[in-house]
This record gives sequence, structure tokens and C-alpha cells, in this order.
Amino acid sequence: MKNTALTQVHISLGAKMTPFAGYNMPVQYGGINQEHAAVRNGVGVFDVSHMGEFILSGRNALDLIQKVTSNDASKLTDGKVQYSCLPNEAGGIVDDLLVYRFTQEKYMLVVNASNIEKDWNWIMRYNTIGVEMENVSDQTALLAVQGPKAAESMQLLTDVALAAMPYYTFVTGTFAGVENVVISATGYTGAGGFEIYVPSMQARQVWNAIFVAGEAFGIVPAGLGARDTLRLEMGYCLYGNDIDDTTSPLEAGLGWITKFNKDFVNAVALRKQKEMGVERKLAGFEMIERGIPRHGYPVTDEQGKLIGRVTSGTQSPSLQKAIGLAYVEKDWAEAGKEIYLQIREKKVKATIVNLPFFKT
Repeated sequence: MKNTALTQVHISLGAKMTPFAGYNMPVQYGGINQEHAAVRNGVGVFDVSHMGEFILSGRNALDLIQKVTSNDASKLTDGKVQYSCLPNEAGGIVDDLLVYRFTQEKYMLVVNASNIEKDWNWIMRYNTIGVEMENVSDQTALLAVQGPKAAESMQLLTDVALAAMPYYTFVTGTFAGVENVVISATGYTGAGGFEIYVPSMQARQVWNAIFVAGEAFGIVPAGLGARDTLRLEMGYCLYGNDIDDTTSPLEAGLGWITKFNKDFVNAVALRKQKEMGVERKLAGFEMIERGIPRHGYPVTDEQGKLIGRVTSGTQSPSLQKAIGLAYVEKDWAEAGKEIYLQIREKKVKATIVNLPFFKT
């Protein structure tokens, strides 16, 4: 079990810890609902240092990224970030990731913790063009300061005009007295805010400074539990639940990051799938009858015919209702369709809804 640079801090704060992607991670501190509400309405901080970071550099760096990712990274300019995925050769997804452009010849890829080794090996497999690759995951700590008060609460820590930063842009600057920090206007909560990449050696210094600066704004530490409920309310996919090696980006509603104006891994097959249409789609649903959806629950029609399977589900703290995502046959993916979940031998009614569940 690996620790982040802040594991002992979380334990000292009384966090409930759990193994996640090979790391000892905080699930919650004061409670998931409390942390969720703090991020939605104020500001909260997640330690997501378990995520992976790769630096790709050299004159062929963009060509390699274009080959292994589905989105069009040639659209990036310095200081821009792009959401993308790594398609595999069988129509599924190796991982979803962020692509950061520092310069024309330097990029950073941010990948999921559980896939660091797999992603590295996958990209290396296609690196036949001399791109320099460096895995800086263990030397990099990542703090997600999320919520509508994130910019105001963090402004004392940097000269960067945080509130003026457009979504999906980043700058390298001084933050909490640490130089060369990547300050990124990104996050996976739908609540706004920033992701702060700092050297692991300075993680505790930056963590402490964030809480001093945010005290007047009611800042709280938040764990993986609230991170999951926040992302699900937005309909964001979680790798291993909603997308994996067997799910097509087109089935998952990620056609918007699948660009066919370039050649990339499995582009021919995915283009054909787009032309013919998918047989199943990832759809959001809300429970009509009482029940909490969980990963793996069967989805049926009224007669009990299997039409899909739940990938994620929870009781939404913001909406006070049970919500979830499921792959269902394409004809059942339209908003308003009534479906049924098999929950402990009982058929429980739900309805398909448009995403996101939580409208900002």
C-alpha cells in the first residue's frame, strides 16, 4: 500500500482511510454529505496525489499524443488543457486523461492512479519516434481546491489572478511560497476551482497554507466519498465503473472527445461504429421508487427483460434523490423512459433523465 505525502496529515485529522488504486486514501473526514455541501457551496480540498503525471517532450511529442489519444491535441495552445482518452485496439478505453500543453514540445498527461503502469506501457508501445517520456507521478502531489469560493480563498497565496483564469487553462507560478507550481483551472466536481500540482516535498507546506488562507471561507478537507458523489451529480465518468477496456467512447457519450480528423489508435473501427450507431449507451437515471442503485445491478424493462446494467449510483446529497448511470440498449436511453433495477430480488422503478443531474 502506497502513501501520499499527506497520508499522516489525513490520519491526524481523523479521516476514515481506505485502500484505493494501491494507495491509502481518505474516504471522509466529518462526513460525505457535509464535505459535498462545502464543495458545492463554498470550498473544499481533496488530496488526489495518487493520480499519475507523465511529461512528454521533444519535437515529436505532439505526434505521439495525437496517435494514442482520441481528442485533437493539435488544437491546444500553451497554457491550455484538454480532456481526452486512450482508445485501445478492441474498441474500448485504456484510460481517460488530461493533456496539458506547456510548449510546442512539452506536454503533461494526467492519468488515473489505478492505470499509471498500464498507461505508461501503452504509450511507450507507440513511442517509436523518440519522444522523451518521464514518469513524475511519485514526485508530484496534487491538491484539488474545489468550489465557488476557491478563487477568492486562494488568492492570498499567489500573484496569479485566479478568478480571471478561463476553465481548462493553467499557469506555472508561485503558490504558497513554492515556485514553479502548476495552477490549473480544472477539477472533476462541477463546482469550479483549481488543481494545484506541487513537488511532493512541499505538499504539507502548501496544504497548511491553503487551510490558513481558506479558514475565513469555511474550507474543509474532503475525501473520495464526496469526490464520487460530486462527479456523479455532474454525470462525469469514473474509470473502472462507467468506462473501461470494454466500453467504447461513443457508447459512453464521449463522442465529443473522439475526433476523426486525424489518425489515432482504432480510429477506423470507431469511425465505423459512429456511422452504424452504437447498440448501447451510457444513460443517467433517477429512482422513482425507493432504492439506492449500485454498480452491477441489472436493469430491465417492465416485463423483466434484461436491457442493461448499472455502472454508478448514489444518494445525491444536493438533489436528495437516488441517481445513477447505466449502460442500456440504445432504444432505452431516451429521457423519460421508465426502467427497472433489480435490487435484492425486487424490481424497483426508475426513469431515464438528461445529464447532468445537478444543474449549475
